[in-house]
Amino acid sequence: MIPHGTLISEVGAEAIEKGFGVPIFGSRKLLNWESDRQLKEKLMKESGIRTPRSFSSPKEINTLAIVKLHGARGGQGYFLADSPTSFQEKKRIMEKKGILKKGTTLYIQEYVVGVPVYLQFFYSPLTRELELLGVERRYETTVDAIGRIPSQMQEGVMPSYVVVGNIPLVLRESLLEEVYRMGEEFVRTAARLVPPGVIGPFCIEGVYDENAEFVAFEFSARIVAGTNLYILGSPYSGLIYEKPLSMGRRIAVEIKNAMRSSSLAKVLT
Repeated sequence: MIPHGTLISEVGAEAIEKGFGVPIFGSRKLLNWESDRQLKEKLMKESGIRTPRSFSSPKEINTLAIVKLHGARGGQGYFLADSPTSFQEKKRIMEKKGILKKGTTLYIQEYVVGVPVYLQFFYSPLTRELELLGVERRYETTVDAIGRIPSQMQEGVMPSYVVVGNIPLVLRESLLEEVYRMGEEFVRTAARLVPPGVIGPFCIEGVYDENAEFVAFEFSARIVAGTNLYILGSPYSGLIYEKPLSMGRRIAVEIKNAMRSSSLAKVLT
């Protein structure tokens, strides 16, 4: 299993899929879909998961939008724009600071105001069961610190979205049915569009808006950093297993079960 997005960014999802000769736990093909934001959006939409509107050109921006790089960058290089003019101004500032390279392909997505929530799932091809093993949110600089600055003094402060930490979260119980529905539909759609589909850890990432409705802006087809919160297990894994269970240990259990049942081909690609 690829443990962190940095490796994907540096090596490249295509190189991992085609040139990395060692068997890995997880789906190689899904890494390519994760690194391409158009493919990522397609998979989530076909799963029936609500997603923000995307803009094919800066000229289409007519509301607050977030501009992102392709691939897993931990929030680095993101910026906000609310018009074609502000897009060009912010882009020039980012290029001047060396944060963006000229000619970099960018992805523009409607900015949905809400609480950022990351849903950590595990899907077992052996049992064909979906498990929710943890929920967390990210602490990002400087966007999560701007509230400490009086509004009249915020002019000139450009929000950044670099992740510096992870915060454990327990959802209202009434939200869990929809969480499982999204996870199950995602697994079914991935199996259809990107066979063999999901193997092991994945994460659906989004925000809960003012109506407590989930809007997904990302998915990760691998372990995410927030699983570090639950080395001794989470409130959710504790409902499924009687002993402390981290995401790493859950992977180990799956590999052992695959070996015992001569089913390694189902979990390795």
